[in-house]
Amino acid sequence: MFVAPDPGRLRLRNSARAVVGVGLAVAVSELAGLSLTASITGGLAALLALFTVMDPTVRAQRVTTALLPAAGFPVLALATTLHGMPPVRDAAFLAVVFAGVYARRWGPRGHALGIFGFMMFFVTQFLHALPAQLPELYAAVGLALLASGAVRFLLWPIERRTPPAPAPPALPGTGLGRPTTRQAFQATAACGFALAIGQALSEDRWYWAVGTAWWIFVNTASRGETLVRGFRRVLGTVIGIAAGLLIAVPLHGAPAPTAALVAVCVFGIFYTAAPSYSWMMFFVTVMAGLLYGLLGVLHPGLLLLRFEETAVGALGAALAVVLVLPVTTHATNDAWIQRALRRVHAATAEATARLAGSPTADPGPHAAELEALLARVRMALAPLVHPLSPFRARKARAREVIALLDDCSREVRGLVAVAADPDASHDARLAAACWRVEAAVEALTAGAPAPTPEPLPHAPEAGPALAHLHGLERALTALAHPLHSSRPSPLVDA
Repeated sequence: MFVAPDPGRLRLRNSARAVVGVGLAVAVSELAGLSLTASITGGLAALLALFTVMDPTVRAQRVTTALLPAAGFPVLALATTLHGMPPVRDAAFLAVVFAGVYARRWGPRGHALGIFGFMMFFVTQFLHALPAQLPELYAAVGLALLASGAVRFLLWPIERRTPPAPAPPALPGTGLGRPTTRQAFQATAACGFALAIGQALSEDRWYWAVGTAWWIFVNTASRGETLVRGFRRVLGTVIGIAAGLLIAVPLHGAPAPTAALVAVCVFGIFYTAAPSYSWMMFFVTVMAGLLYGLLGVLHPGLLLLRFEETAVGALGAALAVVLVLPVTTHATNDAWIQRALRRVHAATAEATARLAGSPTADPGPHAAELEALLARVRMALAPLVHPLSPFRARKARAREVIALLDDCSREVRGLVAVAADPDASHDARLAAACWRVEAAVEALTAGAPAPTPEPLPHAPEAGPALAHLHGLERALTALAHPLHSSRPSPLVDA
């Protein structure tokens, strides 16, 4: 969590901005004279707007933020109206789950709107909101989105100077094989199981089980990824409950220290989200305990129930990915690795063309997409490198693949940096080296042996671009062994 790379201190700045945005949203609600329930709803709305709106351009982010009420307000009205009708409320909640996951097929905007809609239903259960409170809930959400939007787009516009990395396109598929359709059915089944068992445990706090099942399906694509995410969620919750017993319970909801600790938790949620899902869940759990303290209902038994509901939600997600339209981890691995290799090919070709004098060649976007794809590869391989994985040979090969792909990424970044230098000279050997890199990528994606790399001349004779190309060639050649091993259970199907 603490040593994960943070280029340009982007995670640090985003986390600090989130504290300012959420704090301002809550402060505005309080100054407007709204109730504690409305202020908490507004704070959550601001957190979600800053956390989930990840469109590739600032303009698109503004549009998505403006559309959040269109997804949230009807759900708030539905959830509060059905509060006293459990059977109808439960059916409506599952419909919101299905629609929220299905909406991910429309990219980052659908993803954000789906999460916002789900969480508006969730927060009404968390706060036991009633129809009479609906006007002030609307006011709190509207003020929160205005406040967080002002911080994000006017006071601290980080994305203007540092555009977000492009998200890799979803894996192809049609019908029930389409990832969003498949996950919509899986998530609905998981949440249905969590809702039934969660209500058997508690008629008042069952929604934690549903929330756990829902969030486990966010940003996962295979059976293995979902199982690992469920384990990490339970682990983070257990650690957070232990911290809550030591921190939140003794405070008894004291406003000033609770507000300060909630700000710390908001920072932690944003700062740890990318490198460690378990630590993110730790901060979420501690924050939930602090909010329960503010509401005057916190006690050790409630934290124990929180763990039980989380375990039920994780079990529901595990059963759903195993039994409902399952997708194997190996199939997902193969798809993401091959896409990353094709980005290596594209970035190399563009960089070489740039060095050859082409004014239109631009390797930068391909290199940025490669970074995003490698993050997705690491997520796909996480089940194989997990400490509890019993497959030692696959674990070793998965670690080797990750290390070699990191080498490829480093060489591509170096090559792009050289190509960006207007004084960089073109070496006649670059074209031949680029062709060998392309051949190595084609061999890997086709399952054939990669060509043997040629010896690299002494450093004074070989320019930096040529050195990076040779480094790429060596890494790609070495990848043939872990990807297409002849031993049983290869890492991916050739």
